[in-house]
Amino acid sequence: MNSKEYLFFVQAGEENRLDKYLAEKLPEHSRSRMQALIREGEVLVDGVPIFKTGHLVEAGNHVSIRIPQPEPVALEAEEIPLDIVFENADLVIVNKPAGMVVHPAPGHSSGTLVHAALGSFSDLQGIGGELRPGIVHRLDKDTSGLIIIAKNERAHRWLQDQFRLRRVEKTYLALVDGKPPTPTGRVEAAIARDPAHRKQMAVVSEGRGRSAVTEYKTVTQFPHHTLIEAHPLTGRTHQIRLHMAFLGCPITGDRIYGHKKISLEIERHFLHAARISIILPGETEPSTFSATLPLDLQKVIDELSLAHGVIDENY
Repeated sequence: MNSKEYLFFVQAGEENRLDKYLAEKLPEHSRSRMQALIREGEVLVDGVPIFKTGHLVEAGNHVSIRIPQPEPVALEAEEIPLDIVFENADLVIVNKPAGMVVHPAPGHSSGTLVHAALGSFSDLQGIGGELRPGIVHRLDKDTSGLIIIAKNERAHRWLQDQFRLRRVEKTYLALVDGKPPTPTGRVEAAIARDPAHRKQMAVVSEGRGRSAVTEYKTVTQFPHHTLIEAHPLTGRTHQIRLHMAFLGCPITGDRIYGHKKISLEIERHFLHAARISIILPGETEPSTFSATLPLDLQKVIDELSLAHGVIDENY
């Protein structure tokens, strides 16, 4: 495969660690990517290979770097139709269906969102030296809704920063059993791996896990259920499901954190990533994207509304 080569002349005032210097000169690549290329012998200073990432470059040095084309990942692209909500040269926003796993994992070696993205987007430029889509947030297998895929490393880093700095506003629709203690509220409860069930998470005391914050508000109140909007301010695994269960109103259909007896005839938990507001790469104002409730969840709301004479015009 062809590679790209760059040559830089270090000016006075640009003295720095080699990895930092290159990351500043090539902002479309991450610092960790620069460090990997240095260790692989792809960087020369005054014609001499440098393998130490912390090597100090000085004014007058010539720094050259060769960046190989991204290597194909050991995954087969699959032609799986995707519901694309938005797409540009940097990223794609997909309305993921329930039942689709995001990343390949043991027991899910095909049919994932990553496989579908490889088969759907011919302009992927690679992340971290691999020809793969960049996914910076996840949705559980049985959670439907919006998820963002980066096509290149620059966009991937931008999105990571947006999530890290908590500039992304996510809105989920959830039907819960019973009702929350207040119509609107905020849950602050740390989350960690459940020591008794390693594949599950648990709410733990402060200091034992990672901080997690979720805000919510009631959308529609039914006699035995409540449709809420949930706004996670952090991005912990299973956060909304755990926080609602922590309040005593688990998400309807949640067979892990909910009631042992499912309160409604539903094949999966009622949780849908309905809206996301984010500043796209190269822009200064946030854009908002939406995905309506899928048919299986809308059917549940329609039946509850009909049974109890509740008129819900919000969703």
